[in-house]
Amino acid sequence: MTNHNDQELSKHEVQRTELNKMPVPDKQREEFAKEMVEDAKEAFSQQPTQDNE
Repeated sequence: MTNHNDQELSKHEVQRTELNKMPVPDKQREEFAKEMVEDAKEAFSQQPTQDNE
């Protein structure tokens, strides 16, 4: 009962498409992400400044 259209891609073709591939983390990005986490921890651990005027 399935109607295959010539325009439709198979599941295999979709997964092979470059834009649909899962990103592979590289070392440089992982280190950058860790730095971002550390910076965020430092920023949020500081007391907020008093801006009540």
